Amino acid sequence: MDTSQYLDIFVDETKEHIQVLSDQIMVLEKEPDNSDAIAEIFRSAHSLKGMAGTMGFKRMQHLTHDMEDVFSAVREGKMKVNDSLVDTLFRGLDAIQEYLDLIQETSDEGDNDNEAIINELNHFLSGGASEPAAPAQAATAVAVAEESGTQGDSGDKAKYKNIKLTEVEEHAIKKAHEEEMNVFGATVYIQESCLLKAARAFLVFKALEEIGEIIISSPSVQEIEDEKFDFDFSLILLTKESESEVRAAIENVLEIEEVIVEQIEEAQAVEEPKQVEEPKKEEAPKPAPAAVATQAAPAAKQDTKADAKAKGKGKPVVSRSVRVDIEKLDSLMNQVSELIIAKNGLVSMSTTDKRDSGDMSAFNEQIEYLGTVTTNLHETVMKVRMVPIESTVQKFPRMIRDLSKKLDKKMELYMTGEDTELDRTVVDEIGDPLMHLLRNSADHGLESNEERVRLGKPEVGSIFLDAYQEGNNVVIEVRDDGAGINVDKVKKKMVERGLVPADQIDTITDKEAISTLFSPSFSTADQVSDVSGRGVGLDVVKTNIESLGGTIECKTERGAGSSFTIRLPLTLAIVQALMVELGNEKYAIPLASIQTIEEVPMSDIKYVQSKEVISLRGTVIPLIRLDSLLDVPDRETKTDHVVIVIVRKADKLAGLVVDGLIGQQEIVIKSIGKYINTPKLISGSTILGDGEVALILDANVLL
Repeated sequence: MDTSQYLDIFVDETKEHIQVLSDQIMVLEKEPDNSDAIAEIFRSAHSLKGMAGTMGFKRMQHLTHDMEDVFSAVREGKMKVNDSLVDTLFRGLDAIQEYLDLIQETSDEGDNDNEAIINELNHFLSGGASEPAAPAQAATAVAVAEESGTQGDSGDKAKYKNIKLTEVEEHAIKKAHEEEMNVFGATVYIQESCLLKAARAFLVFKALEEIGEIIISSPSVQEIEDEKFDFDFSLILLTKESESEVRAAIENVLEIEEVIVEQIEEAQAVEEPKQVEEPKKEEAPKPAPAAVATQAAPAAKQDTKADAKAKGKGKPVVSRSVRVDIEKLDSLMNQVSELIIAKNGLVSMSTTDKRDSGDMSAFNEQIEYLGTVTTNLHETVMKVRMVPIESTVQKFPRMIRDLSKKLDKKMELYMTGEDTELDRTVVDEIGDPLMHLLRNSADHGLESNEERVRLGKPEVGSIFLDAYQEGNNVVIEVRDDGAGINVDKVKKKMVERGLVPADQIDTITDKEAISTLFSPSFSTADQVSDVSGRGVGLDVVKTNIESLGGTIECKTERGAGSSFTIRLPLTLAIVQALMVELGNEKYAIPLASIQTIEEVPMSDIKYVQSKEVISLRGTVIPLIRLDSLLDVPDRETKTDHVVIVIVRKADKLAGLVVDGLIGQQEIVIKSIGKYINTPKLISGSTILGDGEVALILDANVLL
């Protein structure tokens, strides 16, 4: 039976069952005798086993079958739930998730049997205690270490040599040599503990593009953005800089494990390893018969992908789906029906002579009717795209549970507003930033158990994640009742890093010091751990949030805790915007960023430290002249008044000087693409009613 047509359904339902199992096992850990949780766990495990068997994923079926046996023993009272059993069950869930990830990528579950986990499950079933399972874990670690060591010794780490060049790249390299430029091949390895590897890769690309031109990368830029790569990537760079400067630019990015940079003398030098690839492919299958349950998951993924390519199969398209209420679909169908009626009305108007006779009232009515229909259609489609953030945040209780054990701190996560809805695109991207903020609260924010008791606080620390809608935005707050941010320590770090001279540190406000936490590579941690301390986090979080059109701000109170507030737009597709004129050009400013619009006399513009400002209702607001910033020619006609659009980002204000106002419009955001090098100030473009293209300004970048 061909089951490929059911792959999308299998993936979606498996994710749901994994989440149910994770949630209910956590309930069972706290309430070992909760019969409802035990029954729910058993049902999900049984369904998961049956689905895996139907789809032909035997290894997943075997693992879930043994987990089901354990759940059955717990349900029948033959086995007691303890911490060791729960830890093993969670490792089993992680293994099932790895199977699922591999199935999504290659439609194959790989060849990792996870025998160590299965042996532990069977050990519990046989009535053994948790101690004998330790040797199995030790054997696992040894086997993985031996395997990774073997791979490290035999593999060629300069993977850029495997990049296949087209005539275009070969010509670019030849031309670079003619112009006496350097051509470097580079392979960059990211630390496996990195949470946001795509963001790290992006920072490497950004650093290299400042000193040269990247002509090709492997994997492609799109695959790297989608995190469809392991922990290494390769590229070829054309630059006038030296090898040491290229290496320094890459190593300046944090969480880089290893960098290999070599000069390429000829285009053919990159293709030499092609002759060596064939014997490697013949040797690769040899270790397969001796594969043990502890085989590393990345190796399994690589083998499976290689097999898929050998068979001429690409990665199957496992679509990202959204479950839609049938009422929303009915409403959508009704709106489409209305749209067809409006179209027929306009067609009817075009075949009559009413317009020729000068009677435009009927035509205008049809246009108004069409406008109403399209607005309603837009609202309905937006509702279809909206999904609760629950799908993203429901994995965090398990993460906090694991961090509590790893950090030896007692903590609880309290969540509200999980039913708050956001555009699917935003929900998919917000997970990693929220994860880091929660890890930050757990590691940096909360004190140790002993310290909390000494301070008279509850021994169990509290972390809160609250989501709610506020106008056209969704607000997500991550806060804790920990120690708060030590502002003095932050200022000391600023001096150590050379960000502020020591004699000027007293002039830095607490707010300015806290904002420094969002700077790249800045960390106040005394020691680096696998949880935090590398200075990765908040700068990447801020970058990700702002790429979604949102903002983030931090508030703290020493001894009481910290709060991070994220504001995100409901949708990224269609927004309300103010259309303005600069010279003969038109620009759009999203209404969400606009505080007010003012027309002030030129005489009201003052200078503070050689910069233009205005005083508006007791507040001094700096001015930004967009025409000079965007290199737009001035209008010939001058007036004694200027139009200023006041924009806000958190508590910061700025006045954008424009030549004129066109009005408010609902605009469709279109990506400019990567073919045009646009400044960060330009967030996209839109097509106006007359076919003209207007650029959309991102006011957040200016503040």
